[in-house]
Amino acid sequence: MTSLKVSAPFRLKPWFSERVWGKSDLRPWYESTGTDAAVGEAWLTGPACLVETGAFAGRTLADISAEIGGEFPLLVKILFPNEKLSVQVHPDDAQAQAAGEARGKTECWYVLEAEPGAAVSLGLKAGAGAAEVAASVADGTMEELLEQVPVSVGDMIFVDAGTVHAIGPGVVLLETQQTSDITYRLYDYGRPRELHLERGLAVIKAKTGAGKVKPRAMNGFVRLIEQKYFTVDRFDVPFGETVIDIDGPTCLVGLSGNGTVRNDSGAAGLKRGQAIVLASGSESVIVDAAERLSFMRCAAPPR
Repeated sequence: MTSLKVSAPFRLKPWFSERVWGKSDLRPWYESTGTDAAVGEAWLTGPACLVETGAFAGRTLADISAEIGGEFPLLVKILFPNEKLSVQVHPDDAQAQAAGEARGKTECWYVLEAEPGAAVSLGLKAGAGAAEVAASVADGTMEELLEQVPVSVGDMIFVDAGTVHAIGPGVVLLETQQTSDITYRLYDYGRPRELHLERGLAVIKAKTGAGKVKPRAMNGFVRLIEQKYFTVDRFDVPFGETVIDIDGPTCLVGLSGNGTVRNDSGAAGLKRGQAIVLASGSESVIVDAAERLSFMRCAAPPR
């Protein structure tokens, strides 16, 4: 598929996904979710996200993508766990396609908030594999097989396909991933939800590249991660104009402050917890900060 051919930046309204492990109050990120139910994920570039600005206002990202003949290749979310997420694993591209899916799911997490002592479960302990996972699910000891990784605000964590992982309460994460919602749930602490044990065991990798990624200072920004499917950078800019290079399908996600993203074709306001899509390919845009502004640049490789 080709990438979206849209020249003007446009902002998306978050789509809130209800989850049993989520929260009913997502402040200060969002004043309201439109539901009293627990929300676990705010999808910032999901197919159901509505465009709020420009010529496509009122239409979904999926609708625009279908009309243009492409798709936005990154699904960016903010996760709000109030309880433990299930222990899960995602297939890689080849495994997913063998199961009839379009692609696998490799992702990364940027820690926006973290309580003291917060940690994520990432990968299996040495010597554990599919057989040990199956046995631990049966006797309720799955968590004992998982490596625990302490996290703090500003950490970037890579989670490649095949990594057994779980997220618990005490954190808020910005997740950047392949556009896929394929998840195999291995263990769910006794909650009455479907498990996908057979499929999950088949895609587990005992050793993966998952782990914390060391940030790199660049010219005017910090490179948090650069992998096959995505590059994620953080910008902290002062009042005034900053030129940002765009190379491939990209979104900018506001973290704090307010500003405007513009090019010769149009403009959109950058707000906390929302994404502006820049999908036309290689170009430069101007970020006009009304105050000190922090935002993320999540980019897919050019196509």
